[in-house]
Amino acid sequence: MENQPPYQQSFTPPPAQVALSNSTAVLVLGIISIVGCLCYGIVGLVCGIIAVVLSNKDLKAYRLDPESYTSGSYSNLKAGRVCAIVGLSLSAVYLIIVIIYISVIGTAILTHPQFLFNHT
Repeated sequence: MENQPPYQQSFTPPPAQVALSNSTAVLVLGIISIVGCLCYGIVGLVCGIIAVVLSNKDLKAYRLDPESYTSGSYSNLKAGRVCAIVGLSLSAVYLIIVIIYISVIGTAILTHPQFLFNHT
């Protein structure tokens, strides 16, 4: 086969590239985690954690064989992961603020309940 003319050499096409399985889901969950931080931080935390876990799984698969996956799906995965980390951070801060606020208000009400029920 080595001495065959160029028109008779066998041609093997490159392997077909596929999208990363969770790249779109990670992007959507990452965006929802940013918006979900306004729901007392709970929705943002849940979506952000799920997105980070899914992105870790796909990143491992991509690092093992990067030629098998499309560059667009990898870009979506990276963008979704960044959005998830930002949403996770914002949600955690917002949830901590809500917990502090509730504890301060609860302590004030329990310390001086007469102000809550005094209508004069």
